[in-house]
Amino acid sequence: MVDVIGAGFGRTGTASLKEALEMLGYGPCHHMTEVIQNPDTSAGWIAALTGDASVLPGLVGKYRATQDFPGALLWREMMELYPDAKVLLSVRDPKEWYDSARATILNQDLRRHLEQAAEPDARRMADMLLSLTDAMAAKGFRTDLGEQETIAVFERHNEAVRAAVDPEKLLVYEVRQGWEPLCAFLGVDVPDEPFPRGNEAGVFTGKVRRLVAGEADSTVQ
Repeated sequence: MVDVIGAGFGRTGTASLKEALEMLGYGPCHHMTEVIQNPDTSAGWIAALTGDASVLPGLVGKYRATQDFPGALLWREMMELYPDAKVLLSVRDPKEWYDSARATILNQDLRRHLEQAAEPDARRMADMLLSLTDAMAAKGFRTDLGEQETIAVFERHNEAVRAAVDPEKLLVYEVRQGWEPLCAFLGVDVPDEPFPRGNEAGVFTGKVRRLVAGEADSTVQ
């Protein structure tokens, strides 16, 4: 059962948070990487994103936490399904977020690379990612908008979460804050280990290119 609902957009440190939550005992944590590792689940996520919330228990019921897309776009539905869960809204400076997203999840050149995948397994993975992208657009996260419009989407999303979630159940968090606020929110001890850092924007493009070449990488997102 999900105890922590991740409401933050991709490129707000969600890969690091997935690892951190699992280190704190909130594992497994669902992340876009889980969809890539289990592409057969993409049809369920597309159904959920386009209005069928009944599929969510089958998608996330075995996880203790969620982070990143596609789940972040379904935070309201997740709250209805798991009313006792806490909500973790990962944020960052909007312009910094946009610059990171533009180089990765908003990069139209990468979409064109996915459309050109030829090797059968890579083609299947690329089609899954493209279909998910289209479903996320239907839910509000479009990749074809300009900078100001995209930043406005990001800020509206974050404000909607802040407005709707009980403050006692919500942590608005930046990964640069490290362990202390996260552990205090969850009521767990601070680990002796450094806070994890994962999935820097600079390696994202190479991972997508390897996927297109048929070298599937489970950490693309």
